[in-house]
Amino acid sequence: MTGGLLTLPAVKELLDRAGTAPRRSLGQHFVVDPNTVRRIARLSGIGPGDRVVEIGAGLGSLTIALACSGAQVVAVETDGRLVPLLRETVDACAPPESGTRSERGNDTNGRVRIVHADARHLDWNALLPGTGWHLVANLPYNIATSLVLAVLDEVPAVAALLVMCQREAAERLAAAPGSGAFGAVSVRVAAHADAELAGAVPSTVFFPRPEVESALVRITRRTPAMDCALRAEVGRLVTVAFARRRQMLRRTLRTVFDNADAALVSAGVDPTERPERLGLADWVRLASVSLGAAVSASGSQHRT
Repeated sequence: MTGGLLTLPAVKELLDRAGTAPRRSLGQHFVVDPNTVRRIARLSGIGPGDRVVEIGAGLGSLTIALACSGAQVVAVETDGRLVPLLRETVDACAPPESGTRSERGNDTNGRVRIVHADARHLDWNALLPGTGWHLVANLPYNIATSLVLAVLDEVPAVAALLVMCQREAAERLAAAPGSGAFGAVSVRVAAHADAELAGAVPSTVFFPRPEVESALVRITRRTPAMDCALRAEVGRLVTVAFARRRQMLRRTLRTVFDNADAALVSAGVDPTERPERLGLADWVRLASVSLGAAVSASGSQHRT
């Protein structure tokens, strides 16, 4: 270890002693560069008194860097083989006066709580009481996008995210209209928050070394939140539209509207435009038209 942070020799020693290895099925690539986890902790902007949830804590290098900022950390790990090693890593960084391992349980210096659970099936309300939480994580590539969207949709307690994921996924999360990476995911993120790329991460800082490059993306939830029904309708429309992103909206949205041209014109959108050219404001206006039409149709049926 370097200052309590895991290096490549330390990671290999931990895994060898436990008789285990990274699982490709879980997308496990452990950060073995102390400067990288220090950088992530710094870019997250957290400090003493902040509350952080880390998904995919692994062996604990980022966990320790987050705790060293003075923040309270909830470290979630799904792999039962790694949980004892994570506890060992966290435990090794506790000062002697904080007590024996058995006395501390899952806490180190009162700042780290380890939770053995699958992040896709968490009771987030029970795990993260109150508001103003940060999510900081090296996310497994196979769940990164879906997890970010689920947190934005379902976990308002998380106010800010700084996540590391595959570079292409990070670009989609933060993409602007008109860019090649812009798509339904970009709009769904934008309906909740402001997102930006926060830097590249080379494959050389991981063990095992992935075949793809990684990047950091910073996502900051906006307040007040968009109306839930409006946001859900935006999500429905972009899912339909981007399924055939090279086609004109008048064609892709004819399955949604009785008269797609009229709906698009009513929303101030050119019917010949393609979905990647529309910004969030355009989708919000179009969703408002869609919801208004649904309400009108419902009222007509009720009167009949």
